[in-house]
Amino acid sequence: MKTVVDNKLVRTYHQEDIQQILQIAIARQAYEGEFSRQQLLEIAAELEISPESLQLAEQEWLTQQSDSQERQKFNLDRRKKLQKRFGNYGLVNIFFILLDLVSGGGLSWSLYILLSLSFLLGLDVWNKSQIQGEEYEKAFQHWKRRHQIKRSINNLLDRLLKA
Repeated sequence: MKTVVDNKLVRTYHQEDIQQILQIAIARQAYEGEFSRQQLLEIAAELEISPESLQLAEQEWLTQQSDSQERQKFNLDRRKKLQKRFGNYGLVNIFFILLDLVSGGGLSWSLYILLSLSFLLGLDVWNKSQIQGEEYEKAFQHWKRRHQIKRSINNLLDRLLKA
């Protein structure tokens, strides 16, 4: 937004605009691609951000990064399980089609199994391809709890074996 004060052009910005401009400026400034912790503190001080506020923001960022990595692992795990289901689907259908061909000389009842399993696989693909929403969150939280329990048990077993 532009306003004129004493024959001078004064620009004003919304908070979101300032954040975007500063992100672009920092990205252009960072030739080596990384900043030290000290540089982060200096930038925050220049922007009059308190060390406590910066520390809370950094902790929130670390939590978001950890959550993002967990979600990537979860999505990869879902893809692997889906690929396994495709393989199982193919093997089961090939078995029934071959059995139908050998027993009756043509395809008849195996097509019903093929269509039924295709429908179930399609539903599974649809559900697993969703990466947002309540069902996704429930599945992610369930997966996360299961992995936390596994890690706890593995840590306990490691300590017992070392003792």
